Amino acid sequence: MIQGWFGSYDELFFQIELIAGDGLELPVEVMLDTGFSDWLVIDKQDLEILGWQYLGERNMLLAQGEAQFDIYAGNVRIDRKEFDIPVYAGDGISDILFGRQWLKTRRLLVDMPSATLKLGET
Repeated sequence: MIQGWFGSYDELFFQIELIAGDGLELPVEVMLDTGFSDWLVIDKQDLEILGWQYLGERNMLLAQGEAQFDIYAGNVRIDRKEFDIPVYAGDGISDILFGRQWLKTRRLLVDMPSATLKLGET
């Protein structure tokens, strides 16, 4: 189970590791976005150093309208376990977003009054 924290506007943040194609592990903060229906979205600029394999493109509907994303075969580590997932890359993504697909395999515990935020196996 990993411990998260609340942002200044009650955002839900966690730390995970992105694993580059050459094995380099990069710890990053991700914000849980239950409005994002897939696994992970990242800014294209941040993605360049990871050396992940390009898989294709997909148009997605966002709150701001439709946008095109490149899709990459990504590798991440969460709670000492590695996952191969599709990663969406777009322009102007301010935070790395953690999508709700994780909630199908992980239990989310949010208790704001006690400042408890955890994500772990079901």
